[in-house]
Amino acid sequence: MTAHGPVLPLWLCETCDRAWPCATRRVELLDEYAASPVALAAYLGSHLTAARQDMTWASPDTLNRRFLGWLA
Repeated sequence: MTAHGPVLPLWLCETCDRAWPCATRRVELLDEYAASPVALAAYLGSHLTAARQDMTWASPDTLNRRFLGWLA
């Protein structure tokens, strides 16, 4: 289990206080979902949907890059 989970509703990392998913969590996620990148995209997409509801002040483009843009 990771110590780099999100603190809601600001979506900050509970360990390093950076925007979630932080760099450490991204590495962990890539490792966890190495066999199924589509499942990783779906997982992050569900978090993106929740983050959009929590962070209405953030632009959709910024949130898209934060949650999915790093997968490219």
